[in-house]
Amino acid sequence: MGALSHIRVLDLTRVLAGPWCAQTLADFGADVIKIERPEVGDDTRHWGPPYLKTAAGADTHEAAYYLAANRNKRSVTVDIATPEGQRIIRELAAQSDVVLENYKVGQLRKYGLDYASLKEVKPDLIYCSVTGFGQTGPYAQRAGYDFIVQGMGGFMSITGERDGQPGGGPQKAGVAIADLMTGMYSTIAVLTALTHRDRTGEGQYIDMALLDVQVAMLANMNSNYLASGQPPVRWGNAHPNIVPYQTFQTSDGWIIVAVGNDGQFRKFVEVGGQPELADDERFATNPARVRQREVLVPILAEMVRRQGKQQWISALEAAGVPCGPINDLGEVFENEQVVARGLQVDLPHPSGGTVKLVRNPINMTGTPPQALTHPPLLGEHTVSILRDVLGYDEATLAALRAKSVI
Repeated sequence: MGALSHIRVLDLTRVLAGPWCAQTLADFGADVIKIERPEVGDDTRHWGPPYLKTAAGADTHEAAYYLAANRNKRSVTVDIATPEGQRIIRELAAQSDVVLENYKVGQLRKYGLDYASLKEVKPDLIYCSVTGFGQTGPYAQRAGYDFIVQGMGGFMSITGERDGQPGGGPQKAGVAIADLMTGMYSTIAVLTALTHRDRTGEGQYIDMALLDVQVAMLANMNSNYLASGQPPVRWGNAHPNIVPYQTFQTSDGWIIVAVGNDGQFRKFVEVGGQPELADDERFATNPARVRQREVLVPILAEMVRRQGKQQWISALEAAGVPCGPINDLGEVFENEQVVARGLQVDLPHPSGGTVKLVRNPINMTGTPPQALTHPPLLGEHTVSILRDVLGYDEATLAALRAKSVI
C-alpha cells in the first residue's frame, strides 16, 4: 500500500513530460490508468532501437524509451475521437482523482474532455494540462518540443564549450531536461492540489508549460542576469569564477577537478609534482588564477596527462582535493555506490524475460516509492478496467471491439 494508493490518475499523456509525472505518482502507489490509441499506443513505444529483449534474446516491440517512463501503470486502449470512446473517458474521469493530458491547447474541448466538461462529472477533479507554451500567450497554439524549448528558454546559451574554442557553440543537454523537469514540477503541482482538495473539497486546473519550467530552472543564472543586466555566457566544463574547476584529460580518460580554495590548489599541484605553481604569484590566489586561466590551464592540462584516471582520483581523494571520474553508463551501473544504493531494478515482463529499469531515487522510511509492475503492454488492462471499474459486460466490450473503439 503506497502513500498514494487511494488516488486514481487518468493519464492521457504520451512521450515524456506527462508520463514522467504519472510514473512518479504511480511509484508512490497511485492507480495510473494510461489511455492509449488502439493499435498504435504511446509514440515512444516505437522510438527504437533499442528494444526490450525476450528471454531468448529476440527484440520485442517495446522500445527502451517507452520503458523508462511507464512502469506501475495500467494500459487501456480507447479511440477518443469516437463518441463511445469519449463516453468511456468521461466515465473513467468520474472515477478518478486526477486527469493528466498533453494535447494541443483546445484540442480536447471538441471531444468534451476538457477541464470544464469533466468538472461537470467530477466537481473536485484535479486536471493538469502539460503543453510547450501554456494555455495563454502568443505561443499557446504552438507545438512544444524539448529541444526547441532548451534553446528558447536560455539553457543552450549557457551550455556548451566557449565560443572561439574547439567545439565551441550552443549545446543541448544529453537528456530531455525540459520534459523531465516539467514532469517533476507537474508532480508537485498535482500533490499540492490534492492536499488542497482534501482540506477544502475543491478541485482545480493546473497549466504547466515546458518553456515556463525551462526558464525557471536556470536558477542562479537567472539571478545573475537580473542583477547585472548581462546575459551569462557558455563556459563549457570550466567555471567563470573558480580556477581550476573543470575537466582534465588523463593518460587514459577524463576526470573532474573542483578546486574550491587556495589550499586545495596547493595540494593539487603537489600531487601532480609541480608544487612551485602554488607559490607563483600569478597562480597563488583564486582571483589571480581566474585572471591567468589562459596561462595556467594548459600547464595543468599537461601535468594531468602524465598519469591515469584512477591514479589521479586515488591521489587527489587522499589529499582532500574534490575530484571525480566521468563515467559512461556502463561504469555508472558497475559503480559500487550505485550498486549499494540499488538504483537498478529488474521487473518480470510478459515477454518471459525481465525489464531493467532505474528505481525512483527518493528514499523514505515509511512510504517509499516502489517499482512493482512492468511498463504495460499496449491495451494490457483494457478489458479488466472497463469490466471492473466501469462495470461493462462482455456484450458491451465485444460491441466496442467490433467498432474499433477499444
